Amino acid sequence: MRLADLQIKDVVNIKDGKRLGRIIDAEIDNKGQISYFVVEQKKLFRFFSSNLEVNITFNQIVKIGEDVILVEL
Repeated sequence: MRLADLQIKDVVNIKDGKRLGRIIDAEIDNKGQISYFVVEQKKLFRFFSSNLEVNITFNQIVKIGEDVILVEL
């Protein structure tokens, strides 16, 4: 699976069912392995708040489906 394939999926927290956003980047370590994914949280009112980023590790990913990535935060 390519990073571009993951970037089109919504990331959802299974604890509260909230949509976190979409993957915008991945952090790669010196060994060439992905350390974590960067998920951009979009806010409804962009004028008053900035976009926040959340780091998701492989341990936090529960399931990667066709349309969503389920995580446990």
